[in-house]
Amino acid sequence: MSEIIYELEKIAESAQAAFGDFSAAQINWKPGAESWSVGQCFDHLIKSNELFFDELDRIAGGTKRSSFLEKWSPLSGVFGSLLINSLKKDERKFKAPTKRIVPPSEIDEKIVEKFGSHQAELIEKIERTGAADWDGVKVTSPFMALMTYKLSDGYKVIVEHEKRHLRQAERVTQAENFPR
Repeated sequence: MSEIIYELEKIAESAQAAFGDFSAAQINWKPGAESWSVGQCFDHLIKSNELFFDELDRIAGGTKRSSFLEKWSPLSGVFGSLLINSLKKDERKFKAPTKRIVPPSEIDEKIVEKFGSHQAELIEKIERTGAADWDGVKVTSPFMALMTYKLSDGYKVIVEHEKRHLRQAERVTQAENFPR
């Protein structure tokens, strides 16, 4: 658990250090019409992570009931590893799997501060699942009902997803016309 918590804290600190003092113009600037702004990256992460919160609460409270697939899918270990490895690479773009996690065009300039608060809430929820068997508990992806993976892999997916969008936000600031 400590490695996951450390990584999430490090991501929050990196986000604050790199983007915490940005103006609204910098938070919302996009390198192209189809690209996301720095703010949209963080809004997307908050919305994506929040889709796991109810499940984490059930795991922490001991009320989680495993679905048929979570109990019997022989691919749970495979799905987690594949997803983790694909997120580590920035070789190709992914479309957001649901409109619920697509950020709006305009993002509040305090999004990085909001992301920091969100990280603290996420970490608290993860800590509350500390008594669970992270390799034995299986969860279903909130984005694809047929994809199940170990809770431990789910936490690694969250970390790698956040790192991927942190790198994306950094690339936005390196664009030629980014407002300084």
